[in-house]
Amino acid sequence: MKLLKTAYAHCDIPCGIYETDSMLHDTDTCIKMIEKIEGLGELDNVEKHNTFVRCVVNKEKHADKVKHQVYVLWSDYFKPEHLEKYPDLHDKLWKTAKQASQVKQTVSMEEAKKLADMVHDVAHLFADSKQ
Repeated sequence: MKLLKTAYAHCDIPCGIYETDSMLHDTDTCIKMIEKIEGLGELDNVEKHNTFVRCVVNKEKHADKVKHQVYVLWSDYFKPEHLEKYPDLHDKLWKTAKQASQVKQTVSMEEAKKLADMVHDVAHLFADSKQ
């Protein structure tokens, strides 16, 4: 009897459909969640505590999506010829993924804005690579 396994992937056909808008949106969501958390003040009632928890969960979910999107670009889109043009490609993508982890682990506007800068850098690199 043959067992079937579910495979999860962006698109290993390859489809050629890649974009950075999603990671930019997800990074903005992380920033917005931190703004909401900072605006809560003291967690002196159950509603505020509930909002805090929901914002943290949402922030972590979107930071994880950024990591996934960076990994897809890194492993599926960028090719050896891109490394010739962008010798720091691996370092930029690795550091961006690590920064997304930092945003997951903290409630820090500074870390989220650092991620936003890095994601914008990746988006510009991606756009340049398409020309």
